[in-house]
Amino acid sequence: MRIRKHYESDPDLEGVDLELIATVSDALAHPVRLLLFRYIMRQNRQLKNVCTKDLTGAFDYAQATISQHMKRLVKSGLVEVKRVDRFNYYFANMGVLMRYLDASKKFSVVK
Repeated sequence: MRIRKHYESDPDLEGVDLELIATVSDALAHPVRLLLFRYIMRQNRQLKNVCTKDLTGAFDYAQATISQHMKRLVKSGLVEVKRVDRFNYYFANMGVLMRYLDASKKFSVVK
């Protein structure tokens, strides 16, 4: 199925990163992903590293479930992964979050 980009011809939406809004909104659309992202942000704020083991310890979900949710957060750009040996460490990408919030504000302005 091909999706047409009707918004390209809408002058009111110029400068709004619609792809970013759609991708990040999709990543944050699940309650578990919201909780995981919030946990990572809080741990990073305290300068603590977060790996999959930490997430499985903090949440009552299987490692495979957490990995699937983390894959979506990483794909959206909200979370960055740093591989050290055989461990993945997760870091909240606050730049993407701020761009998302700014784009959302521009999108919601009604003229």
